[in-house]
Amino acid sequence: MTSERSAEPVAPETARPVRNDPVSDPLAMRRLRLWIRMLGVTRQVEGRLREFLRVSHDTTLPRFDVMAMLHRRRDGLTMTELSRMLLISNGNATAVVNRLVQDGMVERLLSDEDRRRVSVRLTEDGAAFFEVLAAEHLEMVGDLFAVLDDEDLDRMRDMLRRLRDSLTSPTG
Repeated sequence: MTSERSAEPVAPETARPVRNDPVSDPLAMRRLRLWIRMLGVTRQVEGRLREFLRVSHDTTLPRFDVMAMLHRRRDGLTMTELSRMLLISNGNATAVVNRLVQDGMVERLLSDEDRRRVSVRLTEDGAAFFEVLAAEHLEMVGDLFAVLDDEDLDRMRDMLRRLRDSLTSPTG
């Protein structure tokens, strides 16, 4: 083992102690393998959805996400609200919205109270396009997960909810 400051070896007794040696902890190794599998499956599904959106609709997953959020909030959202809800930077949200505005899918609305405050919402054309897109997206996700039956889906939902709750709890 080497120190971060120099290339000199660090004596094992001065190295930071490891709580559990994962190699000797089979449960820790299984959890790690599960995490890697979950990540791999997530990337595969996302890749297939990105390809579907690109090929079938000449759009992107970020554009779909923005339109989905605006479809849920028909009165519109400020750019700050949109970026916060999608967990993306204001700059990324602006770039996606700019393209959607150019394509006539989204419109900007200036606030009467504060001219610096800009909201965005789907246009009628944008809402109609998104509804077709969302229906096909739903079908695509259904196809990707078709190997799972009702019982599988319920079990996975419950396990993922339990994991999520443990990660967001104060002791998690």
